[in-house]
Amino acid sequence: MRIINEDNVDAFIMLLKKRASVSVIEDDIQRTVRKIIADVKRHGDNAVRKYTAKFDSIRLTTLSVGQEEIATAARKVENNFSQALKLAAGRIKTFHKLQKEETWQISNKGVTAGQIIHPLERVGVYVPGGKAAYPSTVLMNVIPAQVAGVKEIALCVPTPGGILNPYVAFAIKLLGVKEVYRIGGAQAIAAMAYGTGTIKKVDKIAGPGNIFVAVAKRMVFGDVGIDMVAGPSEILIIADKTAPPSFIASDLLSQAEHDEMASSVLITDSEILAGKVQKELLIQLKNLKRKDIAKKSLQKYGAVIITKNLVSATDIANQIAPEHLEIMTKKPSALLPKIKNAGAVFLGRWTPEPLGDYAAGPNHTLPTGGTARFSSPLGVYDFIKRTSLINATQEGFTRLAKTVETLADLEGLEAHGNTIRQRTK
Repeated sequence: MRIINEDNVDAFIMLLKKRASVSVIEDDIQRTVRKIIADVKRHGDNAVRKYTAKFDSIRLTTLSVGQEEIATAARKVENNFSQALKLAAGRIKTFHKLQKEETWQISNKGVTAGQIIHPLERVGVYVPGGKAAYPSTVLMNVIPAQVAGVKEIALCVPTPGGILNPYVAFAIKLLGVKEVYRIGGAQAIAAMAYGTGTIKKVDKIAGPGNIFVAVAKRMVFGDVGIDMVAGPSEILIIADKTAPPSFIASDLLSQAEHDEMASSVLITDSEILAGKVQKELLIQLKNLKRKDIAKKSLQKYGAVIITKNLVSATDIANQIAPEHLEIMTKKPSALLPKIKNAGAVFLGRWTPEPLGDYAAGPNHTLPTGGTARFSSPLGVYDFIKRTSLINATQEGFTRLAKTVETLADLEGLEAHGNTIRQRTK
């Protein structure tokens, strides 16, 4: 990892921003995804089967995964894993229930105004399944939709070789998802966005995926809602001399092992700590199964930033707006009010980022690439829509009539004003 002085941090921040944008603008990927989407829109199931055979090496007679197959696969899960998934699901559900919004109204002198909360009718959830299994993705995307009251949830998960992962199957069964399809990639996103003979189109798509999935989600946005376009993983740790170097190193590696584009950053006011962390990284890297990926990630997008004080550290953190922000200082809560931009904040040495990935309760689908400046974690609010309500009595109308007529005439919208004049004759 490079060492950077806070006075020279601008170039590194620009590198991180460039990294985030490159992941979705490569021309060859854009062309490939655009072709797949057009093909699925035109040929439906046949196109989905074609691309599934090409990319996942299976020829599908049906796109659906039956409940019996899900149950059979789920039974293969060991008891310790099933108990872990149940505990995590319970905590995630408890947290997300607190995010529910209610319909409300307020009356003021003859005019009632309010907001009506409706859950989305139909949602598509994408669960990656190409290189690894992610049952936690099932929990984090399905549970908030269920809490919101979504009636129909269609889940797509690729099954290379035709085998449904048992742990993903257990999560699906645990949450009672009935509509599951063994498809992935851009073709799955297109199928959910536009529908096929088998799959009915959805109102919104949620869930992470590889670069092809990310580009496909961006392309279908507008025809269908999406949760976000997620980029490579990120962690930023603010630490002082009291933080254990081994803890910091392990937490930096927890993101570096994701992929070569992941970013791991330490900001500290202690040069001694910085040196100890770099030594610890070398020690822990030796025993890491994904050490080659983690090493390249640290070399490309890893850094130790040395600051004069911890206030400067929070200023830099706000500029980067990381997906995950750990504060590992003597008094971590003291810095929290200064943090404005972060997907999730982890306070103290006993709160490593993976706690949030799996079992703490908050959602692990977080804004990346600096979008925490204006975006939020996935939540129940992503699966509802708000409708404004206005109800005026004649008295209420009369009280507002002159104001509305004046403003309509000011903006040159004569017909708007006429709706008032017709009623005041």
